[in-house]
Amino acid sequence: MNDYTPRREDQFSFGLWTVGWQGVDVFGPASRAPLDPVEATERLAELGAAAVTFHDDDLVPDDATRARTLERFREALDATGLGVEMVTTNLFGHPVFKEGAFTANNRSVRRLALAKALRNLDLAAELGAKTFVLWGGREGAEHGAGKAVHAALDRYAEGLNALCAYALEQGYDIRFAIEPKPNEPRGDILLPTIGHALAFIGNLAHPEMVGLNPEVGHEEMAGLNFAHGLSQALWHDKLFHVDLNGQHGPRFDQDLRFGAGNLRGAFWTVDTLEGGAGPRYGGYRHFDFKPPRAEASDGVWESARACMRNYLVLKERAAAFRADPAVAEALAAAEVPELSTPTVAGGETLADVRAASYDLDALAMRSTGQERLDQLALEHLMGVR
Repeated sequence: MNDYTPRREDQFSFGLWTVGWQGVDVFGPASRAPLDPVEATERLAELGAAAVTFHDDDLVPDDATRARTLERFREALDATGLGVEMVTTNLFGHPVFKEGAFTANNRSVRRLALAKALRNLDLAAELGAKTFVLWGGREGAEHGAGKAVHAALDRYAEGLNALCAYALEQGYDIRFAIEPKPNEPRGDILLPTIGHALAFIGNLAHPEMVGLNPEVGHEEMAGLNFAHGLSQALWHDKLFHVDLNGQHGPRFDQDLRFGAGNLRGAFWTVDTLEGGAGPRYGGYRHFDFKPPRAEASDGVWESARACMRNYLVLKERAAAFRADPAVAEALAAAEVPELSTPTVAGGETLADVRAASYDLDALAMRSTGQERLDQLALEHLMGVR
């Protein structure tokens, strides 16, 4: 059995806003003191993380101390060996964005949002980040007539197109990743799911530069299967980044530590990312969670440690499942490998398909073997095989 100690090559990363979350919610103020980004970087390095990420306001909320803050942060990165693998921009926190950012009805707000994103794009390139994530948390509506959605999508595309054009102009080696979410903080957020975002990307000026940053909780809030969404993003070659956390079904965004909540879903998520039945995802395993408000600072680091440990445990369990001869037999019995065979063979015509004979009774009565296969997965997850 592995000791589940994370290593840099595991490519685990954390947002500064995760361990730095002070426990503020709509029912109460902060329950923890602010966390210095330098301390967060040092502690995450000690735990085995490989990189950190941030919103602009997580790191440099004050222009007056910007230069010194960035100097200290770079020193911490150099001292720990951590990298910055992703940067995002807070276009949702300040009241100016209360009705939207790139899709705000007010033109001046849209221009401010674009300027803020461009400034942080410069910083992302300066720090070596390869991914720039865009979460449109305020890009939505609560009222039917309050947002002209067709025009909003025009403006959303305009914003993404401008960022792509600027990155190309500056020669930045950066890709953009849209982070879908169905609701919260807005009643209905634009581009609410992986599928919506994929369709949107296809109409951009530089679709090759824009992909996805799906999050466990966001897809499961909509009652969707996260592993299936990952598979589709991989199929489109659009899984540019991923956010891992835990969620208990379609309720508020819980941001539990990874592995908490839907454990079976977490198992299949890891199996998918590790290439269990398709291509392996080669990027960072990024944790976007919130240590519970009830925890003191020791609980913050325990939850961060547990995110990585749970991923490694599930990675081991998923690998054991895929290596089990009984699973191989069950997969064959369920005809899963046959799905990779083209329905129409090379040289065949649709006329051949129509002319073939089919035994409807036998096909209707065939065994699909799904329960046996799923039970084997469950037993591996429970550690009894």
